[in-house]
Amino acid sequence: MRVLVFQHIDVEHPGSFRELMAADGATWDTVAWDKGQTPPEPEGYDLLMVMGGPMDVWEEARLPWLADEKAYIRRWVRELEKPYLGLCLGHQLLASALGAPVGRMAAPEVGLTAVTATPEAAADPVMAALAAPIVCLQWHGAEVKAVPPGGVALAANAACPIQAMRVGAKAYGFQYHVEVTPDTVPEWSRVPEYARSLEAALGAEGAAEFAAATEAALPELTAGARGFWRAYTAAVGLR
Repeated sequence: MRVLVFQHIDVEHPGSFRELMAADGATWDTVAWDKGQTPPEPEGYDLLMVMGGPMDVWEEARLPWLADEKAYIRRWVRELEKPYLGLCLGHQLLASALGAPVGRMAAPEVGLTAVTATPEAAADPVMAALAAPIVCLQWHGAEVKAVPPGGVALAANAACPIQAMRVGAKAYGFQYHVEVTPDTVPEWSRVPEYARSLEAALGAEGAAEFAAATEAALPELTAGARGFWRAYTAAVGLR
């Protein structure tokens, strides 16, 4: 398996998926859009994994490369119909690239939360393989407002009704983070945009509790990532 990874900030990388990919004998190449890197042609890659970042999908005037990234995603998903996995910003970019609206939430969602499967998820090979409810890490202030044409919402919670979606057979987006490692919260807390949303959502005391709670939940989160990776790669024909 050859994986193409799109990153938008150094600290948002494949995280725990790196060990899972390595265990599967997969290799991956990273494109750092925020550093001016451009992606290779998609031939020869089996999966496009698009990570999170502090920017928003509508900031094309400030970050013109967002338009190029969306065009690449659109080609990958609509024309080539190859497996896609988007997390947080990568979930929102999938929606935006395919013409669905993305906008700000009433309040940022940050912390350990649970999401539940939608009724439609019972027929989805990824979601049907996961235990419910799904405990996950959230850190976002924007959300997908509607699924793109050909899409279906797979998970939701009270804060965000489209926590997961599938478009076609092989493109998946997840608003929450599956790839959590012991370094995730400490590293992200040092990013100014993330620190502001953390304090706005939880306050100073809540932010410290969040770090401790995430550390305590790491065994569950890691096991969840392992189960997710097996289910996802099997569902899209990579296993």
